[in-house]
Amino acid sequence: MTRALVDVAATAQIRARIADRVVGRQREVDLLLAAVSAGRDLMLEGPPGTSKSTLLGTITAEWDIPLVFVEGNADLTPSRLVGHHNPARVLREDYSADNFVEGPLIEAMRTGGFLYIEEFNRAPEDTLNTLLTAMAERVITIPRVGSVTALPTFRVVASMNPYDNIGTTRLSTSVHDRMCRLVVTYQDAAAEREIVKRRTGIDSARVTADAVAVTRATREREDIRQGSSVRGAIDVALLASELAQMRGVTLPEVDSIDPPRGLPEDYTNVMLDAMLVALSGRIHLDDTAFETPEAVLQEIWQDHFVLLPAAAEPG
Repeated sequence: MTRALVDVAATAQIRARIADRVVGRQREVDLLLAAVSAGRDLMLEGPPGTSKSTLLGTITAEWDIPLVFVEGNADLTPSRLVGHHNPARVLREDYSADNFVEGPLIEAMRTGGFLYIEEFNRAPEDTLNTLLTAMAERVITIPRVGSVTALPTFRVVASMNPYDNIGTTRLSTSVHDRMCRLVVTYQDAAAEREIVKRRTGIDSARVTADAVAVTRATREREDIRQGSSVRGAIDVALLASELAQMRGVTLPEVDSIDPPRGLPEDYTNVMLDAMLVALSGRIHLDDTAFETPEAVLQEIWQDHFVLLPAAAEPG
């Protein structure tokens, strides 16, 4: 198998173009590019909303190769992953290569694409064993069809959320031994503000800063097992903008991202309602928590819009 997808000079050019399309993540881009260019399969480990799919989509688009997406769950059987014979045609024609319906693994192997399996640790063990054969040999033999050999650009990239252990299985050492591993964490506040600005098109720096701040606060409380990703901040900003328009509330045009002071009550109320809708389903409380998600979010709102400005007052 060819070791690299492209030469070093081309990889450097791709790296520069990806940097223009992805906010931050330069280190992750470098490591991901290095792994797949070296011919390695890869595990991306991190919470949802940390740009894993965006990074892969950008890289495969730059290389002009397919990104074949699969969701890992209990229904991902070996036949769903590899493919199956069309039952109606089998009854008429018997088994043949012509009536075989390719699954995502065979599609990725034939086209030289990246097979991206999300929630990898939710897939059944026998499915993972089937995948190991493709990863180790780059060839799969299908009864009544023959052998399928992967093109050189074929890669397996999997992702998993280390904070979610409900309905998951422990991956075997055989799986870990065949994959490199890249941990992807949340970006800093500045990067998340830029992401929200790009995704929403909202000009108010105050709205963007507030949406990011309250969303990041959900990741810092002890009574929240897992907080919201930047997707929550995007929705907070979008909902706040829509609510403000409906209620005739003027969004602040203040460019400052410092602790908010002197903001109109109608604006802070809009932000509270936007938070409750956008974030209440995205936060997962600790098992020992006695409050509701809405009550926790109201505390976060009060900390940000009432207590923090008061603490920042002179004297």
